[in-house]
Amino acid sequence: MEALTPAQKELYDWLVQYINEKQHAPSIRQMMKAMNLRSPAPVQSRLERLRNKGYIDWTEGKARTLRILHAKPKGIPILGAIAAGGLVEPFTDEQDKLDLSHLLQPDNYYGLRVTGDSMIDDLITEGDLAIMRSLAADETLKNGEIVAARVDGYGTTLKRFYQEGEVVILKPSNLKYQPIEVKSNQVEVQGILVGVWRGY
Repeated sequence: MEALTPAQKELYDWLVQYINEKQHAPSIRQMMKAMNLRSPAPVQSRLERLRNKGYIDWTEGKARTLRILHAKPKGIPILGAIAAGGLVEPFTDEQDKLDLSHLLQPDNYYGLRVTGDSMIDDLITEGDLAIMRSLAADETLKNGEIVAARVDGYGTTLKRFYQEGEVVILKPSNLKYQPIEVKSNQVEVQGILVGVWRGY
C-alpha cells in the first residue's frame, strides 16, 4: 500500500485505536476533535486519501460505516504444537493468533496447541491451547509448575517440573506415561502454563 503522510497516519492510527476499543466508527465531529481541527474539510480530505490508498473504506450514504482494511490481527501468537505424550520437535513458525488482549499482555504470552493425553489428569487434553508465559530472566521455577520444557536431543513437552539437585524430573499427569528424568543442563524451560483455552 502507498505510504501515508504524517497527517494521514495520525488520523489512521487514531481510527484503528478508536474502532478497536469502541467496536464502531467515530463521527466526523469526533475525528475533528481528536485531530484538533475546527473544520470537517481537512478530516474529509484525509479520509478520502486513506480510502484511495486502501487503508479504509465505508458505505456511501450511511453514517458510521467506516472500517479498517487489512487490519493487523490482534492477540498472542500460536507458535505451533506441543506434545503431551512423547517428545516432538516444536514448530517455530507463527500460524495463528488468539486474541486475549483484554486479559493478558501479549508480549510475554504465547499459545501452544496440545497433542497427546499425558496431562489429562490436569484436565489438559488433545486439541487444547496451552497459554504460556515466558520466564523472566531472574525467575526461579517452583516444583510442581506445569511448563513447556525442551529436552536436548528430543524436543519439547508439556509436563510438571520438579528439580532435585542436578536432576530434573518432568512428570506427566497420566499414569500411562513414565516421568522424564534428565540432568538439569539438558533441559530448557521455555514457559510456564497460565491457562488452557478449549473450544467447543
